[in-house]
Amino acid sequence: MQAHHVTDMYGRRYRIGETDRELLGRPRSWTTWLTTTAMLVTGIGQYGFGALVPALSARWGLVEVCWAFALWTACQAGVAYPAARFRHVLGPARALPLGAVLSAIGLLALAHADTLPTLYLGYGLIGGLGAGLVYATCVGTAVRWFPDRTTSRISLVTAAFALGGVPFLPVAGHPAALDVAALLTLVVVTACGLPLRDPPPHWWPPDVDPRRRALTHRTNRPAIRPFAPAEALRSGTLAPLFLTVTAAAAVSLFDLVFLAVPGHLPTLAVLAAATALGRPAAGRLSDRIGRRRTLRLALATGGVAQLVILSGQDSLPILMVGAALAGLGTSCCYALLVNLVREYFGEDTAPLNFAVIYSAKAVGGVLGVGLASILVTHQGYAPAFLTAAALGLAGAALGGRLSHPGRPRGLLPSEAS
Repeated sequence: MQAHHVTDMYGRRYRIGETDRELLGRPRSWTTWLTTTAMLVTGIGQYGFGALVPALSARWGLVEVCWAFALWTACQAGVAYPAARFRHVLGPARALPLGAVLSAIGLLALAHADTLPTLYLGYGLIGGLGAGLVYATCVGTAVRWFPDRTTSRISLVTAAFALGGVPFLPVAGHPAALDVAALLTLVVVTACGLPLRDPPPHWWPPDVDPRRRALTHRTNRPAIRPFAPAEALRSGTLAPLFLTVTAAAAVSLFDLVFLAVPGHLPTLAVLAAATALGRPAAGRLSDRIGRRRTLRLALATGGVAQLVILSGQDSLPILMVGAALAGLGTSCCYALLVNLVREYFGEDTAPLNFAVIYSAKAVGGVLGVGLASILVTHQGYAPAFLTAAALGLAGAALGGRLSHPGRPRGLLPSEAS
């Protein structure tokens, strides 16, 4: 069947007629497995770091080690914008192998660095850029191949990023563990990237009628038109969304690092597992009650979790309950972010706008890891966890101020997002 374009009631364009097998030579589900596997392996760089904090802190100091992770986070989130800009040049088949090499270098530096500059350069800068390139490529590929099931696929891919660090935690203290992780990252991520291809712009699976679907899916309203990043910034919606993601990132990264410092490694496994399970659940819930309501609920849960963790410092069961709530809370915002950006600022400009808002994670890393380490060192854990609780609850309140740019109130379909 020859490809042709149609538009729905909102003016969104769709290219229909070509099947995934015609374009890929295999079902598009292959892209899900490839991107999920790549994210699973790459996630060791973030979710495995918490297990290394006690040993690294004994060698270099807590503040110094935390700034290495803050730099990693800034690079991992910050590379999303240039990756979105130059995706058409690189393509997933080039971007993932490059990300694999850089990520492997970062893990090797984490294992063998003998000076802080080496740690910052190798793990923080190079490793962070590699992980960010893998993350941006996998998310972007999943969105393009599953425009009809974006929520479920993004939830699955980002959940894999959190789950990848769990098997690594029991062996994190062994010197060879990071070497094996580096080799695994290099081989697996490269192998996953080489077969990947993007579909044509606006591609839509021919077995799903996009116009009929637009009439029946009204819980989360689409954007009134595409907004370029500069327009989105002036709209009054991008800024509060950026700050909301900053608060969520600060709290989730704070938990990832500081739950392990007292030696409570089992809580890290609970945190990562709850994050991985919570993201698909948050995605499904957002389809039912709306993206904005789910975001506020997640951030409020993450804020309350900090108080539970603080009260359970001397009780491992309470601490693990708090870790589970934290995983179900603030970390789940990443499963919602792609669709929030598409529904507020339009699909044509979504990759760039997503990259801008995802870069809020870099600011969150500075607040929740770098500056938090100074607060913990000088004031102890109680003020830090109370600050994290306040940030989570403030993010939930701020999320309530989100609105569709340019859309008059009361315009159909009904608002639930």
